Amino acid sequence: MAKQKGMQNAGTNAQEVRAQNSASAAGQNQAGGQFKTEFASETNAQEVRQKNQKSQQQKGQNQQ
Repeated sequence: MAKQKGMQNAGTNAQEVRAQNSASAAGQNQAGGQFKTEFASETNAQEVRQKNQKSQQQKGQNQQ
């Protein structure tokens, strides 16, 4: 069987795969931004600071 231009031994069109990978990566970047915003909006920063402060205080007491 003669190898066609742009085709690999397994019959894969490398240029087509590159195009699909590029489109997939672009889609992941768009979705990634959505989730970063979603999780950030669910986080209560003040509550996290208070818990971190309490944890540090307890950690200091345990080391003494």
